[in-house]
Amino acid sequence: MNEVESVDEPALEIRRLRIEAAGRGTATTIVSSLDLSLAAGETVGIVGESGSGKSMTARAVVGLLPPSVFVSRGEIRYGGRSLLELTERQWRRIRGSELGFVMQDPFTMLNPVRKCGRVIEESLPDAGRGTSRRQRRAESIERLAEVGITDEAVADRYPFQLSGGMRQRVAIAAAIASEPQVLIADEPSTALDVTTQRDILLLLKKLQAARGMGLVLITHDLRVAFAMCDRVYVLYAGHLVEAAAAAELESTPMHPYTHGLLISEPPVDRRVAELTGIPGAVPVPDDVAGRCAFEPRCAWSTPTCRNGTPPLTEVAPRHLSACTRVREIHGEMAHPRSRMRLAEPLPPARPPSGGPLVRGRDVRKVFDGRRDQAPALAGVSFEIGYGESVGLVGESGSGKTTLARSLVGLERITSGELVVDGVAVSAGSRLDARDRRRLSHTVQMVFQDPYSSLNPMRTIGSALKEVVRLHDPSATDPSARVAELLESVGLPAELAQRKPVILSGGQRQRVAIARALAVRPKLLVFDEPLSALDMSAQAQVLNLLTRLHRDRGIGYLFITHDLAMVRQIVDRVYVLYRGDIVESGPVDEVLARPADQYTKKLIESIPRPTGTWLT
Repeated sequence: MNEVESVDEPALEIRRLRIEAAGRGTATTIVSSLDLSLAAGETVGIVGESGSGKSMTARAVVGLLPPSVFVSRGEIRYGGRSLLELTERQWRRIRGSELGFVMQDPFTMLNPVRKCGRVIEESLPDAGRGTSRRQRRAESIERLAEVGITDEAVADRYPFQLSGGMRQRVAIAAAIASEPQVLIADEPSTALDVTTQRDILLLLKKLQAARGMGLVLITHDLRVAFAMCDRVYVLYAGHLVEAAAAAELESTPMHPYTHGLLISEPPVDRRVAELTGIPGAVPVPDDVAGRCAFEPRCAWSTPTCRNGTPPLTEVAPRHLSACTRVREIHGEMAHPRSRMRLAEPLPPARPPSGGPLVRGRDVRKVFDGRRDQAPALAGVSFEIGYGESVGLVGESGSGKTTLARSLVGLERITSGELVVDGVAVSAGSRLDARDRRRLSHTVQMVFQDPYSSLNPMRTIGSALKEVVRLHDPSATDPSARVAELLESVGLPAELAQRKPVILSGGQRQRVAIARALAVRPKLLVFDEPLSALDMSAQAQVLNLLTRLHRDRGIGYLFITHDLAMVRQIVDRVYVLYRGDIVESGPVDEVLARPADQYTKKLIESIPRPTGTWLT
């Protein structure tokens, strides 16, 4: 049987699952064949890059596939029943009550026009029928308390009035209100800062232990999977390529793809010269049909890897791999990981020469003009030198994005002094057209979601040409400049003919960086630019940023909640907490010997691939 079976009788069982999307005259494969089992009280992880089929598998299990997507083969069984044979009415009785579902973005689960307490009431068994309004409200408050929300007023708030972490807690409370036997969690903590992520994952483990739930955790972060899961399934381009106990998969990967994901992780304890990312991107399953799906990106591929789809076979007790060469290359796969562990850290960066490019003194920002409101920035002072890479870290709500938007002129500070390359963008100062143009040539911003900052109706080349013409009207050959920009971020010139929807997340982020570079700025501000990307794509983009910083002398303000990532890209770091800078200094010193308790809390919250991280 092509599966790592759980020890106990499965609560959930998937056999030979194939998922396709309807197209014009033909269907496109999303998942080609998947076997999976989950025992009661067990946690299994499904990992892989975007495009591997993880989320569609989750949606198939709970009967929520999009209208054009369907299961064309296979079986999904829960409690002895075939879920694929259910009518929608039968699904409604099972979904939520027996099978819970938590998505990455709680906004997609929570009705925006219903108060949180009401959302939970509607998720209670039989929607709380036979009970009074007061009893239902009391039970919704109990459910909120179960997920760590003790403020009863939250029941009377709308989802948009809550932080991301609070919304996710409400979504979990609604998902478990009917006490399901199995919970499917699709990237439940990816968009959250490290401390909130740890809280949410710890909450899931506690709820699972208290209720004896089975948990299927979908994530692209292997550190999270190893800390949370008993067993892990690795998906690639719709194929199951490896499955094993979590501890064994972490210590002894038996497929080149899993190995590639592991060595893409940035080390927490040091900065290295270059991260090792998997080249290329996940292909469409149909494009690699009839051969090893990973062959085009594999460093150990041979012509034999193109001769048919390799079967999933047992290569060690309860350890499956779909690599026909695994016994030959197993020893070689261990070497890169050893080299990573032994790699010498980079020496500390030299301090920048000359005066600061950016200087902030007692910068304060209060929204809505209310002086009694807690400030987003409470009088912070900081500097960024010419060609210097500086990090800004802290939880959501700490003021990071407000500071970044103030730098590029998207927010006006309430008081204090903020000067960017001689241009005052302080409170009360009005920028004339000349200063606004100078500011835009000095500093450019790259946002977290590149798709939302690119016009989906325009080609990449068109978007880049527009920036070139706007900032360099004398440019004689904008098309050549576009090709040069794409090449500078490691993308082929022919990508100029494509629209953003065709590109992967990592490619779109590279396009966003190319657009910012078109202005030839002195400083790039990155606001969580990698949080939505897979580990391998993160490594590729981080290497690109390191090269641009080294070769062009561009300064960076890098905003992130991932301290392992910030260590790889910045020289100095500022730690923000509730609008205040609580610690600053060289990044290696701050992360190795933190002085402030809040910084220590952030460091302790960095995901680590062991179960003790969540104890």
